[in-house]
Amino acid sequence: MKIAVTLDRDADVSETSDYVRSLLAAGVPRESITVLTPLAPEAGAFDALLIGGGGDVDPGRYGRVRIDNGTVEVDPERDALDFRLLEDARRAGVPVFGICRGLQVVNVAFGGTLVQDIPSVRPSTVVHQRARDEKTRRDHAVEVTPGTLLAAIAGPGAPSVNSRHHQAIEDAGRGLTVTAVAPDGLAEAIEATGDPWLLGVQWHPENLLGDPVSERLFAEFLRAARDRVDARGGRSRE
Repeated sequence: MKIAVTLDRDADVSETSDYVRSLLAAGVPRESITVLTPLAPEAGAFDALLIGGGGDVDPGRYGRVRIDNGTVEVDPERDALDFRLLEDARRAGVPVFGICRGLQVVNVAFGGTLVQDIPSVRPSTVVHQRARDEKTRRDHAVEVTPGTLLAAIAGPGAPSVNSRHHQAIEDAGRGLTVTAVAPDGLAEAIEATGDPWLLGVQWHPENLLGDPVSERLFAEFLRAARDRVDARGGRSRE
């Protein structure tokens, strides 16, 4: 089994990365994790895709002109990496887990749009963009839609999440359902029904090691990956 993880060019790609640590804690062997960045973009075969956090998706990819307030920062090579691997994953029918930017990439790939800058376009009293050195601070609860994949993973109640984003879903992509919202109504999770497994969250569960909901998110992603491998006779896709 091989799980591909995409991150920014300056991200930690070692064993101290919270993404790697969370996958290891879920039971993924280290040799099954391949971290990809614009500096090392070649994935080879993979059985599941985790699109991690990072910079902004180029607004041109969803038919918009970049707002002129200096807040939107794009990396064309990161976009190219994420959208290429997501297309490969969809073609192969492998599980996809999008985190923060990853949720936004999935939404845009499915034809959705984004709020380019929450403070200037959709001001809110809810904290959405916490400083990076406060990555474990819980900022608000999310209301999860009953009967969804996320509800089955999260369990009863409204999970309290960390928040570190200045963009958000505006219109959901085709075939995607918003399955959690913040108190101000901004989308906090999306998923696709049926097969293959696809889930995106706007918060950062990789930073919340030890949190039961975060742990179950990674555990279910691993379960979906293993199920896909087993369905193919225990072999990674060629």
